[in-house]
Amino acid sequence: MYCQKCRLLFEGRLCPKCGKDRHARAPEASDPCFLIERGEPWSSMLADVLKQHGIPAIVSGRMGAGLATRVGSFLESSRFYVRYDDYERANAIVDELFGDDAPR
Repeated sequence: MYCQKCRLLFEGRLCPKCGKDRHARAPEASDPCFLIERGEPWSSMLADVLKQHGIPAIVSGRMGAGLATRVGSFLESSRFYVRYDDYERANAIVDELFGDDAPR
């Protein structure tokens, strides 16, 4: 299932993040799906590797550009979202780069 609100893929009836089934539905090919959250320098490396493999990603910083500039980019954490039809390939890349140290 896919939660439209959280952009999360999950099994079962309820989204594990928001706890609701109201936004749940079967995923569509163009749905942006949460892949992983990483801090620097790993987020820059992952963005580059995804780009090299032709996988477009939406990268969303948690702090925002203003705060990240003020406190330093190494404290910033980025969330990666990829299209559902690219999710399996992107997930394989994450597993290869980060192995078991890849909480999702």
